[in-house]
Amino acid sequence: MRFPLVGGESYYRGLKLALGVGPRWSSGGTEKGVRVRFAPSPTGYLHLGGLRTALYNYLFAKKHGGTFILRLEDTDRSRLVAGAAQSIEDMLEWAGIPPDESPRRGGPCAPYEQSRRLDLYHAAAKTMLDSGAAYRCFCTSQRLDLLKKEALRSRQTPRYDNRCRHLSSKQVQDKLSQGTPFVVRFRLLEGPQPFQDLVYGWTRHDVASVEGDPVILKGDGFPTYHLANVVDDYHMGVSHVLRGTEWLISTPKHLLLYQALGWQPPQFAHLPLLLNKDGSKLSKRQGDIFIQHYIDNGYLSDALLDLITNCGSGFTAENQMGRTMETLIQQYDLGKTSTHSALLDLDKLPEFNRIHLTKKIDNTDTRFQLVKQLKTLLKDAYKDLVLDEQYIERILLLRKAFLSSRLLKENTSDLTLETLNGELKSKMKRLEDTKYSNAMKLLRVALSGQEHGPSVAEMLLSLGSEESIIRLQNALTE
Repeated sequence: MRFPLVGGESYYRGLKLALGVGPRWSSGGTEKGVRVRFAPSPTGYLHLGGLRTALYNYLFAKKHGGTFILRLEDTDRSRLVAGAAQSIEDMLEWAGIPPDESPRRGGPCAPYEQSRRLDLYHAAAKTMLDSGAAYRCFCTSQRLDLLKKEALRSRQTPRYDNRCRHLSSKQVQDKLSQGTPFVVRFRLLEGPQPFQDLVYGWTRHDVASVEGDPVILKGDGFPTYHLANVVDDYHMGVSHVLRGTEWLISTPKHLLLYQALGWQPPQFAHLPLLLNKDGSKLSKRQGDIFIQHYIDNGYLSDALLDLITNCGSGFTAENQMGRTMETLIQQYDLGKTSTHSALLDLDKLPEFNRIHLTKKIDNTDTRFQLVKQLKTLLKDAYKDLVLDEQYIERILLLRKAFLSSRLLKENTSDLTLETLNGELKSKMKRLEDTKYSNAMKLLRVALSGQEHGPSVAEMLLSLGSEESIIRLQNALTE
């Protein structure tokens, strides 16, 4: 590493902040209330696990009248994906959980990209180098590879042997004068570091017994996750850190960094994993893990969020379907979050989507929005197709009438021809400007593909509810 650790106006601004001189946000939320952040890395696009973490942070902030921050951890320059940073914020807005502060929206703690906050990390590293809490490591990548191979050969966990921790001041200066590249490592303290997690309770882990001193500033001048997230959470006044349980074991390391810098840490809450319904981990190789998949397939964001929260804990009421954002905020209770992993059954998403679509059609305002959206989609797909909004609205009402009626939700084996015919006529009365005979012709074609044949009621009894729904959905989609 050859970046300057001293000099420059931006460096001195960062040093003042690192030392607590001048204006800053108060960590712990004592001055500015609840402040939480979602800090993804734009090395890929937003997936279900990330959306869930963002959602829980958003719910916690809104529940307590706080602020939801989007911060991009873009320090791993070799793995950045073009367009991912913009896409992440687009996905949050689509989901109805827009950040209050972000790279796009700005805010009092800007910039919100870590690649533009290097002066703060350099200043924090300089503070710890001066105090002895950190040191320069001149070990080559070849030596580190040998250490790793030797540990694996001995069936031990690879770890750095802290060799450069013991260099004298003269040895360090000699290497610096020779221009030897280096990284900055943090000097871990021995002994367990207990802390109280808001989900897992009291936790203790002796990180120094299983790890070598970690790198906090890389050779290219960019920080590692451990330093960057501590520095940014402090300067952004983050009061609560809600993140995945995979970071639970790293928290003692982060608390040691707060201690070395003389900063008050935020409160931590580690969320249990979101898994597939069979207990396997969500994988980016799955085609249905990315949020864009659900947008492309026409799912409602309310339905997806409802499903994600329904399969986990953290709410005063569980196993409810059809919850709106307002209800989710009202029912959210971090203290009710269990340590058990949440099993996500994506096969239930169509039913959640049906419920939320029905609600939107029932509501005059949201139905009007759906009509506008459908009109735009139809224009994009069929350039020469001209449909007025009243016609589109009648189609929506027709879809709702059949996909939400008892004749398709219940077991058709319990129904009779007389009952079904009565249900059909009852539903048709609700549709203005639509003749019963015309509606039956459309349904017959949708169910059988034929203009003539058995009555709609007979076909519903013969096909059963599940097959009837599939055929009607396919027909309405076409």
